[in-house]
Amino acid sequence: MLPDIATRVAALNDRYRHHAAVAVMEKALKDPDTGEVALVSSFGAESVVLLHMVSLIAPGTPVIFVDTLMLFRETLDYQREVSRQLGLTDVRTITAAQAMLDLEDPDNTLHQFNTDACCALRKTVPLEKALSGFDAWITGRKRFQAATRATIDFFEVETPTRMKINPLAHWGREDLEEYMVQNRLPRHPLVAQGYPSIGCAPCTSKVAPGEDPRAGRWRGSQKTECGIHFIGGKAVRVKNGMQEPDNKEKVA
Repeated sequence: MLPDIATRVAALNDRYRHHAAVAVMEKALKDPDTGEVALVSSFGAESVVLLHMVSLIAPGTPVIFVDTLMLFRETLDYQREVSRQLGLTDVRTITAAQAMLDLEDPDNTLHQFNTDACCALRKTVPLEKALSGFDAWITGRKRFQAATRATIDFFEVETPTRMKINPLAHWGREDLEEYMVQNRLPRHPLVAQGYPSIGCAPCTSKVAPGEDPRAGRWRGSQKTECGIHFIGGKAVRVKNGMQEPDNKEKVA
């Protein structure tokens, strides 16, 4: 049995605090304190960076891809292209149970009046089920992305039995761009068309020059997150080694 998760997370952060992103990824995939690890990827605008790192270190790492059945066709094509080009051997595409879709969104219009419920149905719940057998999952979260992410560490406690690993926590946009250029990685085709952040087609719009890169996600609403990095519908912060809801954040 693995030691207490808060103890392991604290030890991992102390052990790898001064490591670079690639080294953190390598250690995360091999350190016994992380247990069974999966990479969760949206195959979005920046996803290829972590996917490439995994392909070099351990291409057999489980990669979980949530197909909400409302993604852009370009995203689905890109997912297949990148998986093939990088030689990823265990990409798991998951979807919501058809029975639940038939019950809660039979006409595919839920997103028009309740985006939170749609994200929960099509993304959060299926992902939670897919992650149930893992001790940790790798995310692409970065400190520069939002105030709620400004202090994230490489390793975080998510639940009493599972941790999040954020190898790119300290990277900026320039680091991502440099990595993609140096490694000649394929870009998501929608980025060149004005989509710097890509989610489901009905809830993603183009971003004008000068706008925040995530301005095109759920445009016109206060929603900023799909919910997979939330607990109980709220953003979380770390306190005394455990995550708890941050009541200052809006429900997303």
